[in-house]
Amino acid sequence: MKVRISGDASADEAAAIADAFSRHSGSDTVEVYVGDADEPAATHEVTDPIDDGKEPTERERELLEQIEEIESGGKEKYKERLSEQGKLFVRDRLDLWFGDGAGDDSELVFEDGKFAEFDADDVLPADGLLTGAATFEGRDLHFMANDFTVKAGSMAEKGVEKFLRMQQRALKTGQPVLYLMDSSGGRIDQQSGFFANREGIGKYYYNHSMLSGRVPQICVLYGPCIAGAAYTPVFADFTIMVRGMSAMAIASPRMVQMVTGEDIDLQELGGAEIHAKHSSSADLIAENEEHARELVAQLVTYLPDNSDEQPPRTDPTPPKYAPKGIDEVIPEDPNRAYDIREVTDRVVDRNSLFELQPDYGSEILTAFARIDGRPVGIVANQPNERAGAIFPDAAEKAAQFIWKCDAYNIPLLYLADTPGFMAGSQVEKEGILEQGKKMIYATSSATVPKQCVVLRKAYGAGIYAMSGPAYDPESTIALPSGEIAIMGPEAAINAVYANKLDAIDDPEERAQREAELREEFREEIDVRKMASDVVIDEVVPPSSLREQLERRFEFYEGIEKDLPDKKHGTVL
Repeated sequence: MKVRISGDASADEAAAIADAFSRHSGSDTVEVYVGDADEPAATHEVTDPIDDGKEPTERERELLEQIEEIESGGKEKYKERLSEQGKLFVRDRLDLWFGDGAGDDSELVFEDGKFAEFDADDVLPADGLLTGAATFEGRDLHFMANDFTVKAGSMAEKGVEKFLRMQQRALKTGQPVLYLMDSSGGRIDQQSGFFANREGIGKYYYNHSMLSGRVPQICVLYGPCIAGAAYTPVFADFTIMVRGMSAMAIASPRMVQMVTGEDIDLQELGGAEIHAKHSSSADLIAENEEHARELVAQLVTYLPDNSDEQPPRTDPTPPKYAPKGIDEVIPEDPNRAYDIREVTDRVVDRNSLFELQPDYGSEILTAFARIDGRPVGIVANQPNERAGAIFPDAAEKAAQFIWKCDAYNIPLLYLADTPGFMAGSQVEKEGILEQGKKMIYATSSATVPKQCVVLRKAYGAGIYAMSGPAYDPESTIALPSGEIAIMGPEAAINAVYANKLDAIDDPEERAQREAELREEFREEIDVRKMASDVVIDEVVPPSSLREQLERRFEFYEGIEKDLPDKKHGTVL
């Protein structure tokens, strides 16, 4: 609105008139011109609601008091136990994740279902389970969090309903889900309201299955998650446990003792170390609640919001160490150990390596990283651990990681240096064929861009599992130290020439002939011979490996791959 007033009006009078017109005209902007002036002497823009003197009623004040009581959680004696256990009250936990101290790009947007069980005879604020939406490190997501001060975070009818609604909305929005778990399981004395119902707790896991591979599901455990509650963390794509605080198990220690007679405490039964080192159910161990948040903040930088999107790129940074040192890092002796991280430190962007399940199947490294700012999933043999041979747990770990990368459009980089799958009666009992099958299946079915690099030895079916030429990588390249063979020279010479060598009586002559045969075999399996036969695409100077990978991932970024038209495979 524009208003023109007498030419003898002062600037203060013009400002007062602008303010008055703004209040009473309903116009957002009022400009007041004095006399014939071309520019306004005063401008009033409405930025705040007009205070017309009306105040909240007693009805609203009563509601605010009720909300305050709900937000205070369960009985005081249960809150006191939290501090004894080193845990935060659930709303303080949400404040850590999304509150004022969490940064400008994190905020609790809203909460749903706060009044669940408001009229219950018992003290059940929010029915012990909080759900809603939040912005975390600039990313919108759905969240749930158990309130351990309410029946030990147990699940019952109203809380289950809230959980299900949150999951179903995540399916519609295509936004990630964060589970902050601290639950003793289902509320047994109320099971008729939620256990076997069509829309009961069983639907949790149906929805987890539907969300799997659609949106990232991230779970952080803060306490005991027993029985039904323990399935949420294992269904999640990524699970973080807090050392000395978290635990999950199919049954409590008391139930275990009743059923089996075993006397065991909760940490020994299902603590963080158990699931990080033995079961593979935990991806990472946090040292405390703050560390758990930091780990998730790092994790989400590699993940898209859903399977329709590409992972977020960042500004590139140089690697930690100069790539020119790669060839010196890799020993000439194919049997000598070294740490594969000495290679990745010269290939990926500085400080971008984010390893998952470091304590499980450590013969293979699985990690997110960035190359030129682009997220990639790394599957690398670790010669420092049992010569980099692929054991059952390492194969299982790799298969799961490959599957997740493919689900969320994260390109894969295989760094091969392995004598192949481990042999022996023990690994057969542990399912080396079954787990190896899963790794090969995941590699075969992945439709994201794949790059295979033969660093040194790639023997036996190891070259298959590591996405060798037959497994549709966009490139198979090798360093000059690379070898590809059914087996290593020592084993091959023994298999083929054992009788002829045994027939040589002179030990020196026998040793000389064995060395000659080994050298002849090495020439056959050298990657230059493989490149000459066009088995692999290229042999590259080690100092150029990072640049090669930058260019190849960029060139193949938009590649399209189709799987055969079928319902699904039969490998799980």
